Formats: sequence, structure tokens, C-alpha cells
Amino acid sequence: MNKFVFFGGKGGVGKTTVSCAYGLKCADAGLETLVVSTDPAHSTADVFDQQFGDDPRAVEGRENLWAMEIDPEEEVERHMMDIKRTMTDQVSAGIVNEIDRQIELAHRTPGAYEAALFDRFIDVMREADEYDRVVFDTAPTGGTLRLLGLPDFLEGWIARLLEKRTESIDLFERAAIGDREARKKASEDPIIARLTERKEMFEFAGDTLRNDASFYLVLNPDELSIRETERAIEDLTEYDLGVAGLVVNKVAPAPDAGEDGTGARYLRERYENERNRIDRIRSEFDAPVVARIEQRVEEVKGDLLAEVAAELDIDVPTVEA
Repeated sequence: MNKFVFFGGKGGVGKTTVSCAYGLKCADAGLETLVVSTDPAHSTADVFDQQFGDDPRAVEGRENLWAMEIDPEEEVERHMMDIKRTMTDQVSAGIVNEIDRQIELAHRTPGAYEAALFDRFIDVMREADEYDRVVFDTAPTGGTLRLLGLPDFLEGWIARLLEKRTESIDLFERAAIGDREARKKASEDPIIARLTERKEMFEFAGDTLRNDASFYLVLNPDELSIRETERAIEDLTEYDLGVAGLVVNKVAPAPDAGEDGTGARYLRERYENERNRIDRIRSEFDAPVVARIEQRVEEVKGDLLAEVAAELDIDVPTVEA
């Protein structure tokens, strides 16, 4: 099993519950485990009955388990301020206000959320040396896939910008002060340094996601969720990110054989329909079904979370005491 484990899927399928349950399973096996929520809904606090913030915090009453909740709005604001500071250092005072205005407009456009969150996402991976397993409760499928697709897109884009910036400085400085000094100026150029830093960051992310990450998709046994999962698998495959397994969540329990009445007939029909859909999932998708989790009446936390953890057929190595 890879160090970084992601649970994705459309909104409302139960990613947070499954992520927290898997985190608990890892921690109980002796692995130092961090659960990271990047979902704006932030239900991690509800699952563990404890508030979390931007920094890892130990889960009360559990050994080897930490959790953190990344606030997307704060990340967008932080990302914008970081760009403003960087740009202000590189431009004349006369155009600072215009630069600020353009940056604020850019952060209201589609994709700004994912770009800001991606930076924090990479920070967590880079700073995860003390953990054996990092479990990401990702945002709904569409946002997650755009997030994971950024390395391929931006690596090439930044490389082209870097090449053009180097050429322009080389030509300008060579004309002004000579070839040797031009190379020195280019090596010290802050914009080139910034672009190089970003390129290396995205290369790290792409390499980590492909070589040290496992992806699981959570779905419910309904047609919309199945179609969404099919699209997610196709998109992940396009990014060379295979799906390790599927978690079918919120499955209706079967009524007892002797039960009758309107409620029992409804439940029996729903159970049969869902069983047929689960059979379809097993036969049509290459990724294996690693859990079939029944829907609980009560909110999943405490002992119920441990029950869900036990239902996840995902190998976890046990650490010897």
C-alpha cells in the first residue's frame, strides 16, 4: 500500500465516513496516520466529535491518529496574497494597484479554488515524513480530478514560460552589458527562480501521485453514482492514475424473510435493485469492490466507525509493538 491514500467520489456518497474509517483502521494497526479533509463540507469534526484546523491535531481517545481540515476559502485568500507579494517585488510602484486588481479578478475565475488548494495539498505531502499513512478525504469528483490534473498541464506551461523568460533576459542583457554578465543576471532573476520553484513543486506532485499514491472511489448503489464513477475512472486513467478499488456505501439492508407490509415491501424491492446494481459494478468495472457498507440508522462515529473500518477490505500492514 502506498503512503498517500485518496477517497474520491461525487458529493454526498460518504467519502468522509470512509476516509475516517480507513484512517482508524490504519491507526489501530499501529501506523502513524493523518486524515486530511479538503472537502468544503468538513464532516471530519462530526465523525470524531472534535474540532480540527489547518494544522494536524491528535484525535482524542485514539492512538496513532491525527486529523486536519483545510479551509478552501482561507487557502484561496492565502494563495492570492502570496502572489501579490511576489508580483509587488518585481514590478514598478505605478502598476501595483493594477496588478492587485488583476490578481483578485483571476481568483474569482473557475479553477482558482483548485489552484490554491493544490499548493496546500502539495505542502501536506512534502511535510508528511512523520506519518506512515496520509489519508485524503477529497473534494467531489470534478474538483478533485481538476486538482490532480494540474501537474501535467502546469509542468509544460511553466517550462515554456521559463524558456521564454531566460531567452528575453539573455538577449536584453547581452545587448547591454555582454554575454558573461547576462548569464549571471539570468541566474539571479527572481522571476526565473520563482518559475523554477513552481515547476519543481509540480514535478514532485506528479511523481508522488503516480508512484506513491492509491486512489479509491466511493459510490452509492444508484445510477447517478455509477455513471459518475465510470467517468471518474476514465479521467483518472487519462492522468495515469489507476483506481485501486471501489467502496459501495449506503447499501440498504435486506428485511427479514417474515416481514411484510408497505415498508418491508419497499425495502425488499430496494434491496433487490441495489444488489443488481452492485453485481453490475463488480462485472463492468476493472477495479475491485473492496467494501459493501450497509447504511446505518445512526450517524457513523465511535463504535460504528470501527464497524465500518472492519468492513473495508484494504490491506493494512500491522506494525509490531
